Amino acid sequence: MTRNELARAVWRKSSYSAPNGGDCIEVAPGFPGLVPVRDSKDPQGPALVFPAAAWEAFVMAVREGDFLA
Repeated sequence: MTRNELARAVWRKSSYSAPNGGDCIEVAPGFPGLVPVRDSKDPQGPALVFPAAAWEAFVMAVREGDFLA
């Protein structure tokens, strides 16, 4: 994945984001096998790119409460 591809990506903010911005992430669908993720407060900043299977496992763990203190 190139920087150009990420620059043209259509980013989608988390549905859990507050309307005032807050601590949010955005993901960019449309990259088979990969999930780019960035901080919505810094859209020009870096993006992390995860294998889709790893991202799906992370989301499932969050849903199941695996990261609660």
